[in-house]
Amino acid sequence: MEETRSFCRLCMGRCGLKVVTERGKVIKVEADVEDPLGRRTICAKGLAWPEILYHPDRLKYPQKRGGKSGEGKWVKISWDEALTTIADKLNRFKREFGPESVILGLGDPKGLELAFVQRFASAFGTPNVCTPGHICHIPGELASTFTFGSSCAPDGEHHTRCLVIWGNNFLDTHAGNITARQLKEALDKGARLIVIDPRKTALASQADIWLKPKPGSDGALALGMMKVIVEENLYDEGFTAKWTIGFDKLKEHLKDYLLDRVEEISWVAKEKIKEVARLYAQTKPACIVGGNALDHNINSFQTFRAISILKALTGNLDIPGGEILPGRPPITRPGHFMLLREFPRKPGKMVGGEFKLAVRSAFIPRQSTIKAILEEKPYPIKAALLFGTNPLLSYPDAKKTYDALMKLEFLVVSELFMTPTAELADIVLPVAANFEFDELGPYPPAAGFILAYPKIVEPPGECWSDAKMINELAKKLGLEGHFWANEKESLDFILKPSGLTFEEFKKKRVLQVEKGYRKYEKEGFRTPSGKVEIYSQQLEELGYSPLPVYTEPPDLSSPELAKEYPLILTNAKSAFFCHSAHRNIPSLRRRASEPLAKLNTEIAARLGLAEGDQVFIETKKGKIRQRLSLNEELDPRVIVADFGWWFPEKEAEDLYGWTESNVNVLTNLEPPYEPAIGSLPLRGFPCKVYKA
Repeated sequence: MEETRSFCRLCMGRCGLKVVTERGKVIKVEADVEDPLGRRTICAKGLAWPEILYHPDRLKYPQKRGGKSGEGKWVKISWDEALTTIADKLNRFKREFGPESVILGLGDPKGLELAFVQRFASAFGTPNVCTPGHICHIPGELASTFTFGSSCAPDGEHHTRCLVIWGNNFLDTHAGNITARQLKEALDKGARLIVIDPRKTALASQADIWLKPKPGSDGALALGMMKVIVEENLYDEGFTAKWTIGFDKLKEHLKDYLLDRVEEISWVAKEKIKEVARLYAQTKPACIVGGNALDHNINSFQTFRAISILKALTGNLDIPGGEILPGRPPITRPGHFMLLREFPRKPGKMVGGEFKLAVRSAFIPRQSTIKAILEEKPYPIKAALLFGTNPLLSYPDAKKTYDALMKLEFLVVSELFMTPTAELADIVLPVAANFEFDELGPYPPAAGFILAYPKIVEPPGECWSDAKMINELAKKLGLEGHFWANEKESLDFILKPSGLTFEEFKKKRVLQVEKGYRKYEKEGFRTPSGKVEIYSQQLEELGYSPLPVYTEPPDLSSPELAKEYPLILTNAKSAFFCHSAHRNIPSLRRRASEPLAKLNTEIAARLGLAEGDQVFIETKKGKIRQRLSLNEELDPRVIVADFGWWFPEKEAEDLYGWTESNVNVLTNLEPPYEPAIGSLPLRGFPCKVYKA
């Protein structure tokens, strides 16, 4: 047996792993107690790596469809036939309809596939790369960037004295910017914990204060906290006077946000809002860790703008135990690697071009993709290449998503296993998994680390990494001048500024930027003014509010809709799966065998529902079925559904029961949207529940 140290790529936690191999196979994965990032733990998903790698249903060879779309009939083909077919189709569409008729789609990025896909799009000529950016991290990162010039992350070396966990359940989902160990150490040293979440999670159970706001109202709550801090003079006067611009305009702006109205919108008593604001502002250093839930509404960007300003007003930026502004690691700049500046994107040609901040981030929102395919506006979309994404489960309005995928003339999907989406493809490509190829990647983007993921075992059959697929397809299309002979060359290119080759980097394992505090005192902030821009002239020039605002979603303020759909629906990801993946992994499925919808005990009794009942959850878009789980701590106006459910044990011809329990059957891809980046309400919209 041999042991090799690596990192997990299942989520953004990137936990350190000790990978045990025997005769060329991974037989066990353990937590790396010498993890240089200090994780030293492993979750059920990480423990399941051997099951994932050697599952009998793993895709091992390229395949083309052998019957009608969705019939489950497949024919094994060679890589040469697969790539030649794809290249011929793409070239034909490019000649007849323009390169923009091809869309590239990505899911939750695990490594370099995002960079390779963006590079390929630039070289091929399409501006259309669809990612989950509008509902995953980018609203927060851009809000930070417009406010103080970069993203930020909690200090990993010095403990905070006050930690606000907002819409984030990292104990279950991932250990991104903070870990359970760091939390425990901070609490043991007397740190105060505030949790803002509709559910009483394990984190909320440990909190000094737990707020359970109405799903989707976080922006109003953040502005309410800001009002208290500003009007009670709880802000850091020295930092605010010297290092911010726009504070006076903010003071005037906040006069319009009455705490009585914030209480009405958010369901949080104004005295509780005052208590939380005072505790956060008066306990220093402090951190706010926002989560994915804050991305899933029409106020996403402005909510994170408000949170970014809270961090600045309290003087918690770039101080020990506070919010650290990372330096740039010594690697090739992402824009250089990804976008090929010699092929500039044309915003006017881009699907979803009305979302100016999405355009700046080089992606299109998912609803824009679906509508462009169905409506052929601004032009026909003929083909899609999808990497690590399962749109039938993860895109809004699943049934319209199905219609759009079926309308495409050509669909290619890269996957580990057959999924509902893969069953609709013309060609399916088998992807290599963690430990089966060399790669490097960030951890997490705000923390300033680059990690090495060494190849440990050979992939099964003819599996290739996504990066290799894209690199080889580029050669077939005559674009080899913008790519590399092999993956190793690309990794060496990325690492060139560090002076390391990838072989050398594998031994080092981690690259980190030089650390420091209050760097802005020497360098200023990376904004046009060099200061924290509370009032953003950049946003004003783009046509967006220069100060944070909150807009009440129309569906949540409609008395007529509330009569028919009296509950507010939100959803949550399971601790045992990544998004829609891994429902076919036995050890994980034993821990979560079916989707559970959580409802308050009292309201369930009023509706004649009992623990374990099968119930329908219905919105104006459709209905799904999940099993009921009662929870007396949940607000009686809220129901929490399980996200990402399909059933690999069901028939391929039925697309594995993709509509039965899939939350996105209930979501809508129509406006309103967040105006700058295209986020849409995926949590916090009206529904009703009744016995199935």
